[in-house]
Amino acid sequence: MPEPYPNVYDGIPGAAPYPRTSRYAAVEIAVHTRPDGQEIRYARHRLLPPLPDGDHTGVHTVTAGERPDLLGRRFYGDPEQWWRIADANPVLDPRELTAEPGRAIGVPERGFDLG
Repeated sequence: MPEPYPNVYDGIPGAAPYPRTSRYAAVEIAVHTRPDGQEIRYARHRLLPPLPDGDHTGVHTVTAGERPDLLGRRFYGDPEQWWRIADANPVLDPRELTAEPGRAIGVPERGFDLG
């Protein structure tokens, strides 16, 4: 079994290894203790947060050539924020968002927190 990748946050109790803008930022970090006493940290399963209602979601029609990162940049100014749109639709694979030109997808308004 491979050894866990050392993390600079391992020595800080309660520290999350993800940036605040990551979809995993609020995910609880758990610790598994192996029989030899070694502790292995892991992120618990992330549940999909409640979806925004229509007042906080716009509609975008996908065009040919669009990608999830381009949508993140267009609507939030950051290509790494594509996951906000994926959560709102909801899809696990972000490529599903733009795979079909003409598809209407929901886009939460900027600043709306999905959790």
